[in-house]
Amino acid sequence: VLAAVARCDRHISIRSGHGVGKTALLAWVSIWWLVTRWPQKTVCTAATGPQLFDALAAEVKIWMSHLPSAIQGCFIVQTESVAAVATAAHPAAAEQSFISFRTSRAETPEAMAGVHADYVLLIVDEASGVPEAVYESGAGSMSGPNAITILAGNPVRGSGKFYDTHHKLRHRWTTFVVNAEEVARAKNIVDEIAGDYGVESNAYRVRVLGEFPKSEDDKIIPFEWLEAATDRDIVPMPTMRSIWGVDCARFGSDRSALAIRQGNVLVKPVQSWSKLDTMELAGRIYHEWNSTLPSFRPSDICVDAIGLGAGVADRLHELGMPARAINVSESAALSGRYVRLRDELWWKAREWFEQKTCTIAGQDADHKTWRDERLAAELSDVKYSFQSNDKLKIEAKDDIKKRTSGGRSPDIADAFVLTFAGIATSATYGSSNSPSWNQPLHRHLGIA
Repeated sequence: VLAAVARCDRHISIRSGHGVGKTALLAWVSIWWLVTRWPQKTVCTAATGPQLFDALAAEVKIWMSHLPSAIQGCFIVQTESVAAVATAAHPAAAEQSFISFRTSRAETPEAMAGVHADYVLLIVDEASGVPEAVYESGAGSMSGPNAITILAGNPVRGSGKFYDTHHKLRHRWTTFVVNAEEVARAKNIVDEIAGDYGVESNAYRVRVLGEFPKSEDDKIIPFEWLEAATDRDIVPMPTMRSIWGVDCARFGSDRSALAIRQGNVLVKPVQSWSKLDTMELAGRIYHEWNSTLPSFRPSDICVDAIGLGAGVADRLHELGMPARAINVSESAALSGRYVRLRDELWWKAREWFEQKTCTIAGQDADHKTWRDERLAAELSDVKYSFQSNDKLKIEAKDDIKKRTSGGRSPDIADAFVLTFAGIATSATYGSSNSPSWNQPLHRHLGIA
């Protein structure tokens, strides 16, 4: 890649697995361009602030600190930029030569627009997640003779600009594929991904092999939708109440799990526990309730009522919590489309991701970024089919365990899906039988 930059190849696209040194490479290129070109403008962008500032910008600052002190003194390193120091000969040096870090979002697509200088370098990190409008707005910045665009990232989407550079636009782009299996320093990451998802999974293809995901028409939630939902900056609406979903372990290696969703945001990674009895599980959920500010407590706690769950729902209700026992095996609210309520809930979850305005990532109290990749992995495993009567049916839990690597049960995914019970159990809104246009018409689901 460095050789391609030195040749001034104008369009460079790199797809790779995790842990191969991609971020360090991009930092080296941006610093080399800054130090050896004048006047120059470098713009680095990514779809999210954490990816841009916590990863790439931080890496640039680390390598800037390794430069000889005389060269370091020529530049001012700031949070969102690295700029040349003004001199008598170049009083406007900061505007003439810099590295700028700009987040790319669909609503603000101008991150790469209007970049003009004798030398221009555009770097797009995690390029699959950057909206198409950003690429369109940046086209004019490549008009000069000494302009280079570098796209890099995990190939999480089977469509879009990044995908096209490795396919129908490949004749115009210098492309690279970096397989993490071939990088010694990435061995631990490779082993971890193989253990968590299996070597046949899309997660392994994308995060290890550096290959685009396979299109699997029978998966209820496409892999690329889930990956996109781990790379969005979305803040929950403060006036919207959360909904908790509780999946209760039945036996053996199954886990009990608690998911907390507030509108379009998963509030925190789904929690899970093994080998808890009814009272212990109720106690864990009660502790979460007490640890939550009253204004952030849920409007509903939807508990899978099959087996252990009925007792958990009863105990939570005794403790004064808004627990609702949900029997996912009963008929769906929209019985003409789905076999069971569980099938309807999974389809509602699919629609949530399909809107592309949601996230299953965020920052904790210490401002550390988290991504619920366990949830994404389980959601991406589940298949669906249509019965002879044209009703949709989600793959049974036991069938998923038999098919997936390590016999994993989708307990975390089922807890998350239960957060949609308040929506899926309404057959209509604002009907003559509904008390409010803003309230769903609930069916009789054994409310605790």
